[in-house]
Amino acid sequence: MKDFEKKARAHALKNAIAHDGKAISGSVISGLFAEGLKPEDMKVYGKEINKIVSEINKLSSEEQKKEFEKLEKSISEREVRDGLPELPDVPKKGVVMRIAPSPSGPLHVMHGIILALNYDYVMKYGGKMIIRIEDTNPENIDAVAYKMIPDEAKWLTKGKCKIFIQSDRMKLYYKCAENLIKKEFAYVCTCSSEKFKEFSELKENCPCRNNEKKENLMRWEKMFKGYKEGDAVLRFKTPEKYQGMKNSNPAMRDFPLARINDKKHPRVGKKYRVWPLMNLAVSVDDMEMKITHLIRGKDHKDNAKRQEMIFEVFNKKYPWSAFLGRYNFTDMEISCSKTKEKIKAGKIKGWDDPRVPFIASLRKKYKPEAFWKMAEHIGISEVDKLIDKKDFFAVLDKFNKEAEDKKV
Repeated sequence: MKDFEKKARAHALKNAIAHDGKAISGSVISGLFAEGLKPEDMKVYGKEINKIVSEINKLSSEEQKKEFEKLEKSISEREVRDGLPELPDVPKKGVVMRIAPSPSGPLHVMHGIILALNYDYVMKYGGKMIIRIEDTNPENIDAVAYKMIPDEAKWLTKGKCKIFIQSDRMKLYYKCAENLIKKEFAYVCTCSSEKFKEFSELKENCPCRNNEKKENLMRWEKMFKGYKEGDAVLRFKTPEKYQGMKNSNPAMRDFPLARINDKKHPRVGKKYRVWPLMNLAVSVDDMEMKITHLIRGKDHKDNAKRQEMIFEVFNKKYPWSAFLGRYNFTDMEISCSKTKEKIKAGKIKGWDDPRVPFIASLRKKYKPEAFWKMAEHIGISEVDKLIDKKDFFAVLDKFNKEAEDKKV
């Protein structure tokens, strides 16, 4: 891109001046898109944009204004809309968006921002906002999350969301698994995980891959009563269209769909022993709930490709997808597990302690509208961001004050 650094600094300065001296990478990227930057160029320019934004945010307001005066003419006069980018292929009835938190704990601040970004689009186009608690791993659940996540989600959306819990939907997952076996896109593998890893590394089929449908259906039944934990796993049979076990990406090679887990589930006890893994459960839910658009962390890119293959087996259109970069805070801990340890040790009083960045605490100070506006301000960007707590909350405070001034 011609004069990239000059244009990037100019947009960062412009954004910082408009927002109390603190530019946000997502808004700067939107400005550069208006200058001709393409999404595929972000691999080249992403880190540099973050670096420039960080440099600009260290300047005083006076320094920012002086530098912007010198660079103002280097950028387009075209107005860059600060609102939400348009989504493609929006149905007449509106969008169906979702977030799918694990009940390992309640929602932290970035869960709130991602939920708000999805809900922004529901408000923009109409439609449905779905909160789906993904609790198919009995070993990673905190029972308090079953009450806190719905309560916090309803607060962030002012009650305009629908709550689902995956452990209520097991029959749907079993039905899909059986259909995949019948369509010969899944098989029950009895190889050890170590042995299957060897086959995968060699890009070779494991012996179970060639089992006939009848054998796989028999083994599937045996997973419910017969096999022991670790004896068998249901695998997706990666289509030859995608090179099967020779796929260049190891994550695409006959990935697992369901496993046996005899651990007691905090919500349903020992009612089930065959548990769907994420890619099976998510695919079933997204198809059945008719999700139209997905916005989630870029760490789910491989999962998106896996799920798209499952959609294809059932001749379903995969939702439009966008991915978000990670927010790395320099001085703020948002880990549920680490926060839980502090609560148990008595270092903090609970999830609503004012010192922790969880929604249970933040809702005492902020309005939901502040999260909606913050999410719109951050926007959709795959670029990872490094930010400190003070800078982040300075912007959130600004949006909260605007919401309070409007008496909303």
